[in-house]
Amino acid sequence: MGELHPLGENLPEECRVFAVELRKLFLGLGISVRRYAVRRHRDPSTISRFLSGTRIPPWEFVFDLFTDLAARRGVAPTPAAIELVRELHRAAVRTSRSPGHAMEILQIQLADADRDARVSMAHQDVLGEALLDRKHRIADLEVRLNQAEAAWATERARADALERELPDRKELIKERDLLRQEVGRLTEELEDVRLRGRLAEERCLVLERQLAMVESQPPAAVPQPEDEPAAPEGPAEPKRGTGPRPKILVVDDQQNNLLAMEAVLATLDQELVTATSGQEALKALLDHDDFAVILLDVQMPEMDGYETAAHIKRRSRNRDIPIIFLTAMGADPENASRGYAAGAVDYMAKPFDPWALRAKVSVFTEIFLERRQRRSKGEDPAD
Repeated sequence: MGELHPLGENLPEECRVFAVELRKLFLGLGISVRRYAVRRHRDPSTISRFLSGTRIPPWEFVFDLFTDLAARRGVAPTPAAIELVRELHRAAVRTSRSPGHAMEILQIQLADADRDARVSMAHQDVLGEALLDRKHRIADLEVRLNQAEAAWATERARADALERELPDRKELIKERDLLRQEVGRLTEELEDVRLRGRLAEERCLVLERQLAMVESQPPAAVPQPEDEPAAPEGPAEPKRGTGPRPKILVVDDQQNNLLAMEAVLATLDQELVTATSGQEALKALLDHDDFAVILLDVQMPEMDGYETAAHIKRRSRNRDIPIIFLTAMGADPENASRGYAAGAVDYMAKPFDPWALRAKVSVFTEIFLERRQRRSKGEDPAD
């Protein structure tokens, strides 16, 4: 069958634990790496790197292993076993730091944004059909009410008798009014869904540009000795037209976090402005122009990131500056939804991947420079 390559050296603990569990699954198949690569139409060296822990495989590869192992043993894996490996895979992905990891983060976010867009479109269709049905019912009730009114106008002498013959007139009016209220509610909900759909589509476009930027970068250089640390490579500096360098506002109440982000963004050669509180951030926005993007910490004393973002969005001169939230609270759906509701264009959990952060900042800087160039040519006066 051939022996597996040994586990890679200096692996993070999460990557090592996941690699050991992955090797157990593979050994249960009882075949060689080359034979399995032929079976699954994959490169043998790539599978060897997956099994040695030097590269984190996509979840589809792990799921294929479960499927093949179930076919060999004749017994399907339990949901608990699959969930255990799934958690190990997530922990390994979070620990890994590489361009591939950055691409996986962005691909997951792109998939989420695409799913939101598709759900919004489906929701629009359902609401549109419901709205059309209510309008048809209102039109039908209006016809019936007009018929009743015409009957009363032509037979006034028989008005009392006619009213007795149509005892449901008040109920018809009540039903019509209720339907009108429902039409108003559905119209507002439809507009909200359309807005969320447009925002999701815009997120898809931005994430696709970020993925393209990460894919265009060369592989990471060989690490330097510890006494001479090399700056990590990242997305190249965006092309600039005329005008001053765009600024990046970094807001965090922890000085070491500010230093870390300055080191990560140093390769972009952009002017960084730092603030240690929400009040300092608002003052910086008054003192400086040409901010391309704002990196905003969520957990800060006195004024947190959400409140700071709300103040920024209320200012006409600042409301169009994109905000990326950085938080140690995790990227669960509730926190992410609150961030987007506060006006953010993106939401990243600490510890963040430097490749992904540089890609996002570079894309928003490119968008800023493109808009400034259009304004200088008089092509975008309303921007």
